[in-house]
Amino acid sequence: MEQDTIRKQLAAARTIAVVGLSSTSTRPSYSIARYLQRQGYRIIPVNPTLAGSVLGEMPVASLRDIGEHVDIVNIFRRPEYVPAVVEDALAIGAGMVWMQPGAESAEALRRAEAAGLPAVAGECIMVQHRMLL
Repeated sequence: MEQDTIRKQLAAARTIAVVGLSSTSTRPSYSIARYLQRQGYRIIPVNPTLAGSVLGEMPVASLRDIGEHVDIVNIFRRPEYVPAVVEDALAIGAGMVWMQPGAESAEALRRAEAAGLPAVAGECIMVQHRMLL
């Protein structure tokens, strides 16, 4: 995806579902979600193992449990789980998917692109945000 398109997507987004968000503050998913929250985005933690509030938000077990529009699905899962996350993102009508470094799946990227869902793979959303906005 071109840098200008990424910039526009990030600028327009308001709600980011973070799939695989950890409640451990030293994990990249937590620090990146906290950064995004501090930039004004609403974060929705998506992790079936979380029981309590994370970053002031109550987690949901899956994307399909979210009852509002999601602008970006930010993925922190092992590659073998990413295709199912992309299917869920398509099912809920998400605006785009973002596969963090280590969470890339060529299969999921092809599926997203074939369905017309904008997708970024292998780039850190926080690095891109700092660079582009």
